[in-house]
Amino acid sequence: MKQHTRDMLFMVSSIAVIIGAALPLFMIKLPWVPYLYACGAAGMAICRLTFRYKGKNFRLKRLFHIETFSSLFLVASSYFMFRDDPDWVMLLTVGAALQLYTAILIPRVAKKEGKE
Repeated sequence: MKQHTRDMLFMVSSIAVIIGAALPLFMIKLPWVPYLYACGAAGMAICRLTFRYKGKNFRLKRLFHIETFSSLFLVASSYFMFRDDPDWVMLLTVGAALQLYTAILIPRVAKKEGKE
């Protein structure tokens, strides 16, 4: 998959996840919301699973693996959302926290690697 296509899919999927997660949290129950969330989570997982870090920096490899697992947490949370199980919020929180962690650290580590 080309990088531009992956970036666009990730952006659209991220927006779908945000909308799909926000509506139930604000007590808006619509029948299509779990499908929107699941499609967004699947799109994010596809983007993460199709990208491989080819460098030798162990820390960056670890961060990219964490990013992949965070997307899988979002896919698992969509399963619980379909079952009307409140545990989906916990998995969403863990996935979002890991996404934020890697979004902050990957550019920093990559910048340090470029200087060395």
